[in-house]
Amino acid sequence: MNAIEPHPDAHVRPWYREQNCSLPEFVAALQPRPNDSRLRFATETRDHIPLYDCRELGAVLEDALQRADLQAEWADVLDKGVGVLVLKRAYMDTVPVDEATEVFESVIREEREAGGAAADHFAKAGANDRIWNAQEKLCLRAPAVFARYYANSALCAIAEAWLGPHFQMTSQVNVVRPGGQAQQAHRDYHLGFQTVAQAERYPAHVHTMSPFLTLQGAVAHSDMPVESGPTKLLPFSQRYAEGYLAWRRQDFRDYFETHYVQLPLEKGDALFFNPALFHAAGSNRTTSVQRMANLLQVSSAYGRAMESLNRTKMCEVLYPALLDHMRTESMTREEVDAVIASCAEGYPFPTNLDRDPPLGGLAPESQQGLFSRALTERWSAERFIAALREQAGRREA
Repeated sequence: MNAIEPHPDAHVRPWYREQNCSLPEFVAALQPRPNDSRLRFATETRDHIPLYDCRELGAVLEDALQRADLQAEWADVLDKGVGVLVLKRAYMDTVPVDEATEVFESVIREEREAGGAAADHFAKAGANDRIWNAQEKLCLRAPAVFARYYANSALCAIAEAWLGPHFQMTSQVNVVRPGGQAQQAHRDYHLGFQTVAQAERYPAHVHTMSPFLTLQGAVAHSDMPVESGPTKLLPFSQRYAEGYLAWRRQDFRDYFETHYVQLPLEKGDALFFNPALFHAAGSNRTTSVQRMANLLQVSSAYGRAMESLNRTKMCEVLYPALLDHMRTESMTREEVDAVIASCAEGYPFPTNLDRDPPLGGLAPESQQGLFSRALTERWSAERFIAALREQAGRREA
């Protein structure tokens, strides 16, 4: 019998491990390439980051062929290029920005008066002001303002450039007051919101796929001089394949802190970047600038199942059966976990982050996590059902 020849790619690891992340390989991925500077529509570049003046893009966006060329350039910048771009004067008329700011400030006042200190991503809770689900809150409170704010062809064009049509827009407002401290360097949603152990469970090709499901953006609601702490960015860092594990390592964070760049922004500018780019909100070192940004998180239409199931009800009726198997040891834990995975919702998003805040700065507990914890601690069916329904209530809009 002939020996089986190894697959030519057999040396490629199907899973990444944090311990195997290499800082020298990371640094090599950050080096500019000749094609990075071949930009047709950019007005200028700063620290390799292209700036596009929206005053000059009006006719381009109205012409189908030129629009497609511009979107192809944007997608290439975000994917293979520097990983970030700026739309200068995305709001040439900043009145809609000011109107939205007034609404957001009223929300912040009301939520502070109610005693809430919203948990934050990658920063201490309460250090800054954060509005979860600002998209819905703006629309419900001031639909006319919402309409004027999102009647922006440039925002729509770049979302489609990265995600295609039928994208889903969400946003969160972040205000960093004078003296507000910086975030830690990180990558973003999806895999950026997983722990190391969770991220290591996803095969390498999923690490490659994750950035294409989300576009990260920020609309400047105030002028942002560098001293006020606009987003710290590490150009080209989205190119490093293992980056969803590497960003937590101290040697990578130290490199980020000594090599990041920051661009000043003006009110009405918009910054967009690949969610795999290493980045972090900066410290506000001013005494007077209230740095406000509307953080746009735009999602692909393809992150949805074909059928909608009442998984809460399924969990309620399944729990007593699995609890009995656990007590009688008639199923192994691996078998029990396989059943849970086929029943309960394994992903903690989308959720209502006001009522279901992230744990440890990342994500709330999933339905699967609650199910598994209840079995491990041998909860009664009544206790589990009550906790399950409470969790479902927190997640509702």
